[in-house]
Amino acid sequence: MDHSLRQQLQTGKLLIADGATGTMLMSAGLPAGSAPELWNAERPEQIVALHRAYLEAGSQIILTNTFGGSRIKLDKFGMGDRMRELNLAAASLAKQASQGSAFVAGDIGPTGELMHPMGPLTYEVALRAFAEQAAALAEGGVDLIWVETMTDLSEAKAAVAGARQVTDLPVFCSLSFGRKGRTIMGVSARQAAQELWPIGLDAIGANCGEGVEMIPEVLRQMREVLPNAPLIVKPNAGLPKLVAGQTTYDLSPDDFALRMKEFIALGAQVIGSCCGSSPAYIATLRRT
Repeated sequence: MDHSLRQQLQTGKLLIADGATGTMLMSAGLPAGSAPELWNAERPEQIVALHRAYLEAGSQIILTNTFGGSRIKLDKFGMGDRMRELNLAAASLAKQASQGSAFVAGDIGPTGELMHPMGPLTYEVALRAFAEQAAALAEGGVDLIWVETMTDLSEAKAAVAGARQVTDLPVFCSLSFGRKGRTIMGVSARQAAQELWPIGLDAIGANCGEGVEMIPEVLRQMREVLPNAPLIVKPNAGLPKLVAGQTTYDLSPDDFALRMKEFIALGAQVIGSCCGSSPAYIATLRRT
């Protein structure tokens, strides 16, 4: 699967990833403020059902339920010592759901801590935490590591370098950009491409973020730096708004798919959706 994925990326094949995990798990009853990774052990059938829903919708890459699976993030819930267990379980559940029909991406998200000098988290500590999470995911049999929703360049570097230390699997990295084409920590798409790609990436781009209007600028900047790199676009379903006490997003599946067609024309090769989406978004994207 590893060789096949790299080969597909090199030939320019369009690959469809999955959509929101947290949004879907909360709609299935995950309590607000709890760690989704706990369901890998306590509600495995729910995780498998989520993966299968995206696979049936047409996803060719599914992400493990490990966005907050680093020891640092799990420590906030008193579960840091369960890091390996929960990541192994997540990889196993995704593989069980896919049965070889799609690539399983080991999902690594930010720690939730500010990096030094703005906060207490040093590069070395972050590097160790990300490396051990990547190692657990690789041990669990994932086909690639996907570092996502990063806003701090130092933290993104630590996650990519940590993964590269422990595995030869393909590594993706996507950052979360605002409407001005920069992350909340001020990182431009151009800077991200310049500094992250040389560490050893197989694809780079944007996920989550503030709507979709900044995506063309992100793609333009990254393509200027990396003329031939596979680019990722996995944005939220538009912008969130509060309706009758519920958070909804302003792009329907049809509207989302039409915008994604524009981004494919601009060079996006790995596409999917993030917060506010569902398997319906992926199914419509696949049909479109």
